[in-house]
Amino acid sequence: MIFAAGLGTRLKPFTDRHPKALAPVNGKPLLQRNIEYFKGYGIRDIVVNTHHFANQIEDFLNRNEGFGCHITISHEKQEPLETGGGLLKAADWLADSPLPFLVMNADILTDLDLGAIYRHHRESKPLVTLAVTRRRSSRNLLFDEDMVLSGWANNSTGETRIARASDDKPLQPFAFTCVHVVEPAIFPLIRQTGKFSIIDTYLDLASEHRIEGYLHEHDCVVDVGRPESILEAERFFH
Repeated sequence: MIFAAGLGTRLKPFTDRHPKALAPVNGKPLLQRNIEYFKGYGIRDIVVNTHHFANQIEDFLNRNEGFGCHITISHEKQEPLETGGGLLKAADWLADSPLPFLVMNADILTDLDLGAIYRHHRESKPLVTLAVTRRRSSRNLLFDEDMVLSGWANNSTGETRIARASDDKPLQPFAFTCVHVVEPAIFPLIRQTGKFSIIDTYLDLASEHRIEGYLHEHDCVVDVGRPESILEAERFFH
């Protein structure tokens, strides 16, 4: 699944007239880049959620015949449901999958090896595997020494949320790459409804279910959320 429903307010003025998922990096829209990224690992069945200028995304995908993939649109008509609500709304297409599925944000560009994180997930068998790095971030996920999700911290406000006991050992902060491998079994466990962040769900479930971090230190990750970050992305993604 690719999250493409957000308003993209940080990418104004582009998002005054377009969805952020169609912001071009070296002439190629973010959504196309991430569909091709998935396709490069053999993933051809993809759900894309939409809201802001949804018609532009659908027209773009139709004109390009889904870039050779089978694309399902999950349209959030009334309001964008954020990552958690968006994932829950797409349950009809994902919950019956016989295999874990991948999720990422449309405005993230990375060269993370999806095959490697997927294999790690299948071998370790957590409920969710979250790709993380040591890069600087305004918010961090906190993990114990076994890379099990244990909390969350907002570095700007000092707010911290501890999700599970860690035997008084210090927790390690990592930045989330916004790439997840998720077991379909998560859907009946989600207690939130409506509009909510999937991170809230993960923190809610972390005390009862194993949610792991997957550290990928040497990969490129660019959050293409601001106009200046497009210039940064263009240095790495041609």
